[in-house]
Amino acid sequence: MKKNRYSETHYTLIDELMASTANPLSEAFRVHQLTSMWQGLRSMETHHDPKPDDWRVVSDAVNLMETLIKSGVAIDESGLLMDAITALAEAGRRSMEGKTLRLSGPGMFAVRSILEDYAECVNALPARTMIRCHRQTEKRMQEILSGKRQPHDVEIG
Repeated sequence: MKKNRYSETHYTLIDELMASTANPLSEAFRVHQLTSMWQGLRSMETHHDPKPDDWRVVSDAVNLMETLIKSGVAIDESGLLMDAITALAEAGRRSMEGKTLRLSGPGMFAVRSILEDYAECVNALPARTMIRCHRQTEKRMQEILSGKRQPHDVEIG
């Protein structure tokens, strides 16, 4: 059986409980995560052959932002969360059809807007909140992969 990236969790409950309730995640972590996220988006926007890993890091950030919004920690002020999710799903579908992994113009705008919101959150929210967000997002992805879907979930294949 093929192992997926959500078959093991990255953070434990102990990590969450030990994390700061006042300070954000370490600067090194934030810089690494945000740099990967922005590079993934740039690749999807401009490179001739964006890779699935580019799509994954962007999708992970959008999924994390969805968790923050659904848990009431953040607000989808732009109203573009579902547009960003749909745009990434469409790009994933196109890729599975052998086409280039690209976002549409409106999709690019929606994804960029949500990533900007995520960057603000990861730089401002306490580490414990962000680690809880990671744990909840990983759990949700595991549920989706095991067939436990919610009405708003978007499948790519």
